[in-house]
Amino acid sequence: MPDPAPQQGYRPSPAIRASVVLHIGAAAAVILRPQAWPWALAAVIADHLVLTGAGLWPRSSLLGSNWTHLPSAFAPRDAVAITIDDGPDAEVTPRVLDLLEAHGARATFFCIGERVLQHPALAREIVRRGHAVENHSHRHLHRFSLLGPSAMAAEITRAQQAIGDTTGETARFFRAPAGLRNPFLAAVLERARLQLASWTRRGFDTRNGNADHVLGRLTKNLACRDILLLHDGHAARTAAGSPVILTVLPRLLAAVSAAGLTSVTLRAALPPSP
Repeated sequence: MPDPAPQQGYRPSPAIRASVVLHIGAAAAVILRPQAWPWALAAVIADHLVLTGAGLWPRSSLLGSNWTHLPSAFAPRDAVAITIDDGPDAEVTPRVLDLLEAHGARATFFCIGERVLQHPALAREIVRRGHAVENHSHRHLHRFSLLGPSAMAAEITRAQQAIGDTTGETARFFRAPAGLRNPFLAAVLERARLQLASWTRRGFDTRNGNADHVLGRLTKNLACRDILLLHDGHAARTAAGSPVILTVLPRLLAAVSAAGLTSVTLRAALPPSP
C-alpha cells in the first residue's frame, strides 16, 4: 500500500479535479448541443454518486489525503498506532490511561471538543501521561458529513480551540465523526493545518460488547504501521456490564508486544519540524 503523504498545502485530489472538469464539460455540452442534456445530467449524477460514496467510505483517499496507515518515511519501523475516540469519559478514560501506562504504550485520543471542556483535568492528564489529544469535532454530529464548508469549519475550529486552551497543545490530526465526510473537508483541514486520519481496522466496539470479536477484528493480520480504532466514549458493554475497551485493551497491547511491535502516537510519524 502506498504511503499516505503528510499534507503540504491544499491541492484538490485527482477525483475532485476530475469532477470540476466534468461539470465544466457538461455545462459546455448543454450550451453547444442542448439535445445532449440527458447525457450531461447523467454524467453529473454519476459523478455526485462517486463523490458521495467516497465520503461514506472512511478509508477512502479519493477526496484528499487520509492516513489509513502510518507513513513509513517517518514512523518507527516497529510502530503501530492505537487511536481511541469519543472521549474523554470520566468513567472509562482514567482506567484506559492506567492500562496504557502499565504496558508502556502511547495512544492517540481523538476527543470531542465539548467533552474536553466538560472534563478539562482529564484532557490534561492524557497529555501529561505522554499521549496525544487530537480533534474529533466539537459536538460529534451524526450529520457532520452533510454540513457545508462554513459549518464544518466551525465544528473543527471550536474543537481545536477547546483542545488548545485546555491542554496547551495544538491538535495536529482530525478524524471525522464515524469517519464520514464530504468534498468540502479537505480544504477546511488544510486551512486548519490538520491531517485527516482514519484507520487500518476497527473493532466496532461501540456496537459489539463481545471482547473476543472486537479483539479478533483488531489483531487480524496485525502488522507494523497499522492504525487501530477503539472507543473510550460511547463504548459498548460486555455481558458483565464493563466497557468493552477495558477488556480488549490489555489483550490488544499484549498482542502488539508479542508481535514485536510498539504502540506510538500518530505524531510520531509526522515529519520533523523544520
